[in-house]
Amino acid sequence: MTPRLDVNKTYKLYIGGKFPRSESGRTFPVIGPAGQTVHACAASRKDLRDAVEAARAGLTAWSGATPYLRGQILYRIAEMVEGKRRELADAIDAASPARRAPRAKAKTKPPAGDAEVRLAVDRLVHYAGWADKFQQVLGCNNPVAGPYYNFTIPEPTGVVAVLAPDEAPLLALISLLAPVLAGGNTAVALASTRSPLPALIFAEACATGDVPPGVVNILSGDRAELLKIFAAHRDIDAVHAANLHSDHLAALRAGAAENLKRVTARSGVEWSDAPACHDPWWIEPFVEMKTVWHPAGA
Repeated sequence: MTPRLDVNKTYKLYIGGKFPRSESGRTFPVIGPAGQTVHACAASRKDLRDAVEAARAGLTAWSGATPYLRGQILYRIAEMVEGKRRELADAIDAASPARRAPRAKAKTKPPAGDAEVRLAVDRLVHYAGWADKFQQVLGCNNPVAGPYYNFTIPEPTGVVAVLAPDEAPLLALISLLAPVLAGGNTAVALASTRSPLPALIFAEACATGDVPPGVVNILSGDRAELLKIFAAHRDIDAVHAANLHSDHLAALRAGAAENLKRVTARSGVEWSDAPACHDPWWIEPFVEMKTVWHPAGA
């Protein structure tokens, strides 16, 4: 009998609700679960452009959806991530041999990858709850000297780039992405360069989590190569990043300065710190404040 050949998986990009390979044909090797080498697609400038176009196309429906519906979809993503908990934990642990070793020995204490997945699920559920409540926190009813009502209400900024750091490859990505989505924006996310697999598996959870096409787009590749393109792209309205290398942060700010892109670059974030990361003010940089005047009745 002819020996069966395994079907080796190449982890693909997630653009517009589909899983294309990079148009450049490039891939790069990463360590997958059980220590085997797998390949992820290396996104190019055109892949990024396609992702931004998909995000822009999906913006009207997502921003126009009711906040309650957006919260329900975020919760649905959390359900799908929970269902992929073991696969995601294995991918996270594979990023470091030191983190793989405890999985075989631990009997009561959850391994590092499993703990990170649990925190990521909790973070999605948390921001799902804020999706229809942050408006009351960020908006206000303004006192005016006249027969008018004056309301300030938040509206989505638009297409937001999410740049995940290398540490906590799943939890950091979701911590940056969830407030962007809860605010009604669409996103183009760049996975951790060192450990992209958790983000690419998360993309599969989005595909089965009722996420409309174009709302979430996830790329993998070289951060140093793509960061300047993110910064200079004129159809990206804002950037959400954290714990960037100083050179990368300088390049991001320099590129964004030419097109007045809003950049929120957090530093020193401890991703397991729930009180710090479960903050509705993480949504605030990605909404625009609209003031509405209405005549008061007699």
